[in-house]
Amino acid sequence: MTPFGLKMREWRRQKSLTQQKQAEFLGVSKAYISALETGARGQPSPVVVDQICVWLGLIWDDAEELKRLASLSHPKPSIDVRNQTAEAVYLANLLAQNINRLSASECQRFIDEIERLTAS
Repeated sequence: MTPFGLKMREWRRQKSLTQQKQAEFLGVSKAYISALETGARGQPSPVVVDQICVWLGLIWDDAEELKRLASLSHPKPSIDVRNQTAEAVYLANLLAQNINRLSASECQRFIDEIERLTAS
């Protein structure tokens, strides 16, 4: 499951809408919608995200949130640490090698700390 898929499913269900209706509106298969929700497919294109926002009838803030979540929902992200410090290289590799060992709450603690450190 990706953050994007989780939120899209949540909003779809709140509005009592089906994957089939969403697929018909977007001109894609129901299997594609299911794959987006479960994280079996990578992040959708910005055009598809915009179409989903229209279909769900999202207001400005909610649409921006879904777009942000889409940008953070690639199931196989890569981190380019060329020209970074040895510590950055170590951190990227340590996370890649151990992410499967972290619980959801442990992941959330890392997310909170990174967001705190990078807030402008």
